[in-house]
Formats: sequence, structure tokens, C-alpha cells
Amino acid sequence: MKHLHLLTLCLAVVLYCGPTFAQHGHMGAGSTHGAASHDNTNDVNTGSGSSHRVSIDQQLSNNTKLAGKIQNLTGLPAQQACDGFKNLGQCVATAHVAKNLDIPGGFTALKDKMLGISPNGTSTATSKPMSLGKAIQALDPNANSKTEARKGTQQASHDLKNNS
Repeated sequence: MKHLHLLTLCLAVVLYCGPTFAQHGHMGAGSTHGAASHDNTNDVNTGSGSSHRVSIDQQLSNNTKLAGKIQNLTGLPAQQACDGFKNLGQCVATAHVAKNLDIPGGFTALKDKMLGISPNGTSTATSKPMSLGKAIQALDPNANSKTEARKGTQQASHDLKNNS
């Protein structure tokens, strides 16, 4: 039981800190981390974040209820939907925002903006990773991006807490 509480606490910290760290930039100019982890491979040599990739897959495999929730929100298998995200909370928050706002292009468009993936599926100098709030603003300029990002993060926190 202590391990479950510790895991929940760790996930909550990651969820709340993830958007903050995401706004401080990424691995430097020319980084292809977004593209490497978006190609649906699980090769451990594709980028520095690949070790986190395994843990997200493991979390989803161990938590079929949460995986089902992600699939219902995104229309994609959970592992595919979360591919490329730094943490599970970021994926779930993005899924909620896409569903809440009915974003043009849906979850995939919002995810691609956040990961810096261009519409043709490649990472370019003009396609830079961005925070959830900035991605919302880019795809739905009329939305209150701060409020919607906060709402999606809170929904994700609730899901992670109650579906574990």
C-alpha cells in the first residue's frame, strides 16, 4: 500500500511539474527528440527520452482502466496516443483538452504541436515543441489557453489518481 501511495505522489509531482518544465525549452537547437520518439519505434537508442518511453508503456500495460480512458478520449490505442510525450500526465492532459475544446485536427494535431511535429510527420526548424497552453492557442486562438490547459491538467491528475 505504501508503494501505491508513493507512486501516486510521484505521478502527481510529475504531472504538476511537467508543464512548467515543458515551457523551459528542450534539448537544444537541432534536436530531433520529438521526431525520434514519434515514429512508433521502441528502440532504446532513438533519443535521450527513450528510457521514459518504456515506463509510460509499462504504466499503460499495468493500468488497463487508464489506457481505456485514453483510448476513449483520443480514438487511438493508448500506447500510440502517448508515444513521444515526456510523461503520462502530459498525454492525458492533452487528450482531455483536445476532447474538451473539439480542437480542429483533434488530439493528433494538438499532440503534434506540443512535440514539434509538422503536419507531414517530420520535425523541422519551423516546427518547435511547445507547451500545452501555446499549442491550444495555436490551434484555437479563441480559447482561453491558460484556463483550458489548467482544466486538462486537473482532469489528468484526477484520472491518474483514480485509475491507478
